[in-house]
Amino acid sequence: MTLHSVPGFARILATVGAIVIASPLVAQDDLPTANQIFAEVGKIVTVDGVDEQMMIEIGGIQQWVHVRGRHRGNPVILFLHGGPAFTTSPVSFYFMRDWEEYFTIVQWDQRGAGKTYAANDPAKVRPTMNVRSFVSDAAELAAYLRDRYDKRKIILMSHSFGTVVGLKAVLAHPELFHAYVGSGQFIHFGRSEAMGYEATLAAARLDENQEAVDQLVAIAPFPDQDRPERNLENLGTERRWLAHYDGYYWRKGFGHNAAIARMSPDYSADELKLRDEAMAFSNEAMWHELGTVDLTGSTKFDVPVIILQGRHDRGTSSKLVQEWFETIRAPKKQLVWFEDSAHMVYEEEPGKLLISLVNLVRPLAED
Repeated sequence: MTLHSVPGFARILATVGAIVIASPLVAQDDLPTANQIFAEVGKIVTVDGVDEQMMIEIGGIQQWVHVRGRHRGNPVILFLHGGPAFTTSPVSFYFMRDWEEYFTIVQWDQRGAGKTYAANDPAKVRPTMNVRSFVSDAAELAAYLRDRYDKRKIILMSHSFGTVVGLKAVLAHPELFHAYVGSGQFIHFGRSEAMGYEATLAAARLDENQEAVDQLVAIAPFPDQDRPERNLENLGTERRWLAHYDGYYWRKGFGHNAAIARMSPDYSADELKLRDEAMAFSNEAMWHELGTVDLTGSTKFDVPVIILQGRHDRGTSSKLVQEWFETIRAPKKQLVWFEDSAHMVYEEEPGKLLISLVNLVRPLAED
């Protein structure tokens, strides 16, 4: 028997609806904001849940970490955001909330990013903005999380720029991790950027978009190996058209990350402005080094490797990911293609991503 077949249910429902509509009458100015609503909706109410925001000293500076999960006994995922400095913490309430039923999720604003950027003197942090420091930070945080939440190991999950840090951290410190999970996986920075640029230019020509063609031709070669300082100068133009032609979000252009971030229960408008400032700071500090990243020789792993890759990703070439994946050796490896995604898998196919994490990754974390 369904509720709708219960005698009098329709009358009860109508009465409840009338009460909700009729009272209380709330002035428009007193209505809660979207940020307040999502804060209330997202409250962890389980007796063994965890919801902690904290500044931790990592790598000699204060770094911001947010840990959430419904059950403290669940496996811990340390999520490494992309960018550099493209924090996922302002949108995790929307795209990753369901993960918290199966995992304890750690959002970390990395060195030079978001709330960590705001908590430190950028001039003092600037000399440490290199991949080596990020890898050391990730390992230090992983060890801290193991101790704080009484775990033998944790899961390391990375996106985009975070995959450079994550892959190196897993190779250097396999004892800390149950598994490595990569999405938007970088392999060879220079080749990937060149392939993305060429595919975008080809799409613009096919579309007979003269504005796009002219702008893209004007920044050639991209990336410029002889004059790497040009790459950051021309990045905005290249990324504009790469997104326009579905290389970042599949058939969604520029996506809705910024709009969703404005509703965050954890980030204020001023903090979002600082997030943008942090991205500019981090790009300027790191882009030259990132242009030299080559992970094609990183093929032997002591932990399972799960890659969750958008089929249409031009930001981190899916073709290069497939070539590299075929060469790696690991206790277990699996490459899952997301056919309706480009670079932003966790936003584009969140349901399939969660199912993949539960079915493929969670069993690897049995302590």
